[in-house]
Parts: sequence; C-alpha cells; structure tokens
Amino acid sequence: MASPFIFFIMGLVLFLFGMMRLSAGVQTLLSARIRAYIRYSVRRPFYGVLVGTLSTILLQSSTATSVIAVGIVGAGLITFYHSLGIILGADIGTTLTVQLVVWKVTALSPLIISGGGALWIAGKERSKDIGEVIFYFGLMFFGLDMMSQATAPLKGNPTFMSLLKAHANPVVGLAVGIVFTAIVHASSIPISVLVILAQQGLIGIDNALPVVFGANIGTTATVALASITTNISGKRTAAAHVTFKVGGAIIAFAALPLFVDLLNRLSGSAAQQIALAHFLFNVLILAVFFFALKPFARFMERLIPGEEHSVPLWPEFLSEQCLALPEKALECVRKELTRQLTFVRETVLIGRELLLDYDAGKRKRSSYIKLVIDNLQREIIAYLWKISTATLSPKQSRILLAYTAIAGDLASIGTHASHLAELAGEKNNIGVQFTAEGSEELTEIGGLLEDSLNQMLLLIDPVDGDNHLVIDRILANESRVDRLVQEFRDKQLSRFHSRVCQAQNCPIFVEVLVNMERISDHCENVAQYYQNPRQN
Repeated sequence: MASPFIFFIMGLVLFLFGMMRLSAGVQTLLSARIRAYIRYSVRRPFYGVLVGTLSTILLQSSTATSVIAVGIVGAGLITFYHSLGIILGADIGTTLTVQLVVWKVTALSPLIISGGGALWIAGKERSKDIGEVIFYFGLMFFGLDMMSQATAPLKGNPTFMSLLKAHANPVVGLAVGIVFTAIVHASSIPISVLVILAQQGLIGIDNALPVVFGANIGTTATVALASITTNISGKRTAAAHVTFKVGGAIIAFAALPLFVDLLNRLSGSAAQQIALAHFLFNVLILAVFFFALKPFARFMERLIPGEEHSVPLWPEFLSEQCLALPEKALECVRKELTRQLTFVRETVLIGRELLLDYDAGKRKRSSYIKLVIDNLQREIIAYLWKISTATLSPKQSRILLAYTAIAGDLASIGTHASHLAELAGEKNNIGVQFTAEGSEELTEIGGLLEDSLNQMLLLIDPVDGDNHLVIDRILANESRVDRLVQEFRDKQLSRFHSRVCQAQNCPIFVEVLVNMERISDHCENVAQYYQNPRQN
C-alpha cells in the first residue's frame, strides 16, 4: 500500500498542475477583459489594487499576476508607478485560495470536477472553455483534498513530527517558507499545506507564522527571475515587490507577540488563524505602502536609475469630442495610424535583429508591442464606425474606407513581424545558425522593408499632396523584394542540397523569407490606397 508521503506528493502535483492550467485557461478566456483591467489600473493606484486583486482571484496565482505586471511595465504599456498598485492587489487576491481551504471547499472538488468536465466535453465554444476552467479549478482542490487525507495518519510518524518541531525555530520556519515557495512558484501552496496540517492538529499558529511570512517572501523569486530579461522599469517593479514583502516581514516579526494575540482574539481555530495571518500580513503591507506610493516610487527610481519608456496600450488621439466634426475625427485617426505604424516599424526591426542576434528581452518587448498594435487596430476600427454614422462627403467616405484598410494592413505587418520573432526563438532553441551569405541576404531584404516603412511614415498624411515619389519608392521596393525572395529561396535550397548550411535552418530560413515578402505586400497595399488623387 502506498505511503502517505506518496499520496501527499501526488496531491501536490495535481494542485500545481491544476493551478497552472487554470491560470492559462483564464488568461485565454479573459484576454480582452484583462486588457480593459490594465486600462483602469492607470487611472488611480486604488484601481490598480482592485485590478491586481481581481486578476489574482481569477488566475489563482499572485505570482502569475505579478509576472504579468513586470512584463507589461517592462514593455512600457504602463509606468512603474502604476504597476505598484497591481502588485499590492495581487498579494491580497492570493489569500482567497487559502480561505477556501479553511472552508473545506476541497470536499466539493469531485462535484466541481464532474460539472466542469461535463461542460468541457459537451459544451460549445465559450461554454466549453468555461468548463475547462471549472475542471482545473476542481482538480486544484482535489489535489489539496488528497494532501489533507495523506496527512491524517502522520500524527504517529516520528520523522514527520520531528520536522514540524524544527519549525519551532522562527528562522528555520522563515527559510522553509521562502525555499518551498520559490520552488513551487506560489505562496498559496505552502500556506494551504499549513492549513491542512492545522486541521489535522499537527501544527499551531506559533510554528506556522514564520512559514507564512517566508512563503510571502518566496513568492517574489519567480517575479525577480522574470525581470532579468526586462528593462529598467520591469526591474524596478520586481525590486518593489521584494521590498514590499521583506518590509512586511520585518514589521510582522517585530510585532510578532501582538500579531499572535490578535489572531487568538479573532479565532480559536488554528487553520482559520493561519488563513487570517496570510490575509492580515498582506493588508499590513498595503496599509504601510499604499499611501506613500509616490515617494516610494521616486525612491526606487533613484535606487535603480534609468530612463523609463512608456508605450500606452490605448489610443492617444481618438477623441470622442471630435466625432461631431468628421473632418477633425478623421484627422484624429490619421494621427493614431501614424502611432500604430511607429510600433509596427519597431516590431519589424526587432524581428530582424532577433534573427541575427537573439535576445530574450527584445523578444518579450516584441510580443507586448504586438498587443499594442492589435489593440490600436480594434480601437481605430471602432472609432471609424462611429464616424461612419455621420453624414460624410464622398472624399471623407473614401478617407474612412482607406483608413479602415490601412489599420488592418498595419496589424497584419505586426503579425508577420511577430512571426519573425517566433522563428528567431525557434532558431535559438534548436541552436542553428544561418550562413554568412544567408544573413547578408536577410539583411538586404530587411533594409528594403525598413525603407518602405520609413516612406509610409511620410505617406500617412492628409492625402491631398503629391506623394508620387514616396509611392513609387515603396512599389519599387516591393518589386525588388519579390525578386530577391525568389532568388534567395533558390540559393538556400542550393546550400541545403550541397550541405553548406545546417539542415534544420533551411525551413526556418524559407519561412522568414515568406514573412518578409508578406510584410512587403502589405506595404504595397498601403501605398496603393494613396496612389490615385482624391476626388471631392
């Protein structure tokens, strides 16, 4: 018969797997809603706290929320200052999982799994996705239930009881919490384990508190690792997260007798006391830092100096006040298209650089800028729909249709540039290199694409002037790219058959050429919208 330790490990694995799949499923299900949450977070720090709390409740992981925060601030989608509220809120949201364990929701896990599984199998489209999320939520708590059952017979195990006694030393308990959480990437796991042990009468609040504090510090490890490849702003956010947790632990340890006394007054149950300790610890951090976020942000900026580059996710020029005047509204769209093109140009340049010299930080920035590009397309199209409800002249109608198409072409260029970054990542993962000749060929085509994008920045203007030279240059670049792609594809096949290049890089190289050609095609599309003079 399997030992309790085996069941305990099995339960832990199910909990971890369920939590990871639940987090991924919720991110997929609520990707558009999460973008909206980010928008709210930049209005006031309090909204950021709410965003962080709600996101963590949905993702069931403060680490996931904090890593996302580091990513988006590193990409410049929000500022370092605005990320602080999200981090503080994430710490509050993570306490719900532990409270659910105290309420023994784990006992309902078979019903949750059954209901979610049935909906996942029999549902259609969105309901199917919801069923999958419910299934993994149930699986997570089923793992905790297995762990609970496995700990019941451990009361008589001398080895296990001696380990628990070791935690009577606060320093040891703190270290256990830090290390365990750093390994499993979630503070809710070790704290849930403490609740389960308390429910079995194996541990009390005195021994559990240092582990709770350590678990909260340990959750910063993953965020710190995620910040290694990000920019100054992302590193500041990760450092702030560590400062919040360590500062909270120092204060809590200094007031440990008062903390224990408060918990004893609030509840006589050790399990509930542990859940309350986790919650009150993070409330303490919120209370200490929230009202001093601006001076704290300035302190961190001095501590980790560097220039912050913010790339707002949302439109800057699409004013609702201008909708009453179609001419002004279309001018707003033109400015936003110029901004979208600037981001598109950056993703193409990053894609080129990654193919020749891979950098994980640039790869992340490319993926977040792609998010901005796609979001701007949606916002521009929605704004153009509003303009279309007004009475437009033939000239304005033509501009509106052209801008609609241009927004789509720019988003498509961003997609192909993102594919270049993905191919660069694949090339890096399998450890292949392009030949010197192949690298020169990609550089030549990349130069033509960069020139076309630069010309497009000159082109997206009120289309009443003489743009023939700019248009002709873009069209000439497109013709040359088409010829070079065919020529270089043939050369690559020749290198492949003669074994000059590595076999694995041939399909990657050809796929890069295909995406570069598609980028050039969309540049040509944009130029053609301006090719014929407008008629009033």
